[in-house]
Amino acid sequence: TMYLRLLLLSCCCLLGQTPAQAALTSAWQLPTAQEMQTSLQSCQFEAAGIDAETLRCLVEQLGLWTDEQGYNATRIAKIFAAQNQMEELMLVIEYCNNKERREQQPAQWAFEAYKCATSGRFGRWVKDYMEQQQQQT
Repeated sequence: TMYLRLLLLSCCCLLGQTPAQAALTSAWQLPTAQEMQTSLQSCQFEAAGIDAETLRCLVEQLGLWTDEQGYNATRIAKIFAAQNQMEELMLVIEYCNNKERREQQPAQWAFEAYKCATSGRFGRWVKDYMEQQQQQT
């Protein structure tokens, strides 16, 4: 569906970060493209095609989600540091984490918080980035 495609675009965006952005995440590293593909295939298999389960599995494996805290706003904001809106992005992610919190349904929480966070400027950043990448190929 549309949300899973946006998630995959986000992950592609993460994997395409610049060395300066990678340096900001010194204690935490994104997986390689191969590891990402393996995780995605594993998550899709585990989730049996359910978008919310696939999303939760993938962002958890990327180190961007825990069932206790939701999305890690600091890590996600660091990925998009080039936008110079880290504090605003962290506020949006924290707002969406709290608004959509469903501790008994972590997959639904991850899915709804993702939709919430990507409905505004952050979603446009991901879309703009992917359009730029397509024009370069």
